[in-house]
Amino acid sequence: MYAQVFYATAFTSQSPKEVTVLKDCLFCIDDNGIIDRIVHPEDSDYTAILNTYKDNDAFEHIAEGSYLLPGFVDLHIHASQWAQAGTALDIPLHDWLSTYTFPSEAKFADVDYAKMVYEDVVDTLLANGTTTALYFATVHKEASVLLADICAKRGQRGLVGKVVMDLHEECPDFYRDLDTQMALKDTEDFILKVKEIAKTAKQGVYPVVTPRFIPTCSDEVLEGLGALAAKYDTHIQSHCSESDWAHQHVQQRFGKNDAQALHDFGLLQDKSVMAHSNFLSDEDAELFAETGSAIAHCPISNAYFANSVIPIAHFAKMGVDIGLGSDISGGFSPSLYDNSRQAVMSSRMLEDGVNSRVSPEERGVSNSRITIAEAFHLVTAGGGASLSLPIGRLKEGYAWDVQRIDTQIATAKLPLFDTAEPLLDVFQKMMYLVRPENIRDVWVQGQHVHSRK
Repeated sequence: MYAQVFYATAFTSQSPKEVTVLKDCLFCIDDNGIIDRIVHPEDSDYTAILNTYKDNDAFEHIAEGSYLLPGFVDLHIHASQWAQAGTALDIPLHDWLSTYTFPSEAKFADVDYAKMVYEDVVDTLLANGTTTALYFATVHKEASVLLADICAKRGQRGLVGKVVMDLHEECPDFYRDLDTQMALKDTEDFILKVKEIAKTAKQGVYPVVTPRFIPTCSDEVLEGLGALAAKYDTHIQSHCSESDWAHQHVQQRFGKNDAQALHDFGLLQDKSVMAHSNFLSDEDAELFAETGSAIAHCPISNAYFANSVIPIAHFAKMGVDIGLGSDISGGFSPSLYDNSRQAVMSSRMLEDGVNSRVSPEERGVSNSRITIAEAFHLVTAGGGASLSLPIGRLKEGYAWDVQRIDTQIATAKLPLFDTAEPLLDVFQKMMYLVRPENIRDVWVQGQHVHSRK
């Protein structure tokens, strides 16, 4: 017997460029929230399974006009920065961090304040269809553990990092780790506590080794964090070659790019996700592909702070794992639908160029565009591959992480007037037009975690 059976039409990414329609299928979910089997209408036992479950409490009929998509995977979000989302996006990155972000993150020394913000950001992301989130917390160990606990209790698959920043020259006295030794001790304590919390979470909650970025970290702490990640086999996250300032800072300090410096400290490996990475050279990208490290592409945030458009299509062809990140609050929107749309638009701008005073032949970078199907891959299957987790696909052996999209909701009705409209066209309209009110239900690992009534 199956724990749940869903009757639905759904969409999943078959490959970076190909979306598969699963029309009127039966999705059979086991007790662990894993897809045990997908039964198609032409399968010989389809009718028998449908008749067995259709009057059962375990049966969920997704009605006509609603469709299932895999839950989205957010590869880069500063949970603490939800409190400042939409603020001061018109100033340079270094000034933004010093004037707004560090003072805002310092407030998370107050655990009650942290609880208020973290509960809200987790609920907000679930309501936007984000079933898995890779979080930066803050330097505060207790508040960072609290975020992992909130993910566990709310049912979101959370990968949480206690931020490390110990370099006095770049970190304000009011917001940094006390010293290198305390940064490493607190990180190890955090890892162990989150691993205990993970035992209570069916969907999985994971500790993440998190040097904020090289400019705020000493050599000693970077080396120590690489050792801790190896000791406990954790995920790793940081920022890499995000902007002119950050990229040049590392070059001046080490005489090499971020990617090589991170690799030298043991911070590039199969469970590493590096945000932005706009200024990777081809040699850097080859190192990412070789080590299995992934890029968290943050298209909205990049428009404000990265000083460039990342050549996503080029890096994908080189075999680099890539997913999408919202980068709250460098990115203002918690919606990965918004970020998927911006990923497509930015890629078109890179290909066509943006300076109308330059000739068309010289204005852009050829073969840079991606399609909405490719953006869908990044935000689902690409995110799962980047985290080395069986998520992001509607496929046997993968977690049942899904969102139900109602295209007929009165306040956000999609323009679907032709009953014979091809389903792949319906899919494209959803990716471009869905708003939070269309996301009626969300399941993570088979557990119903969000409902919009």
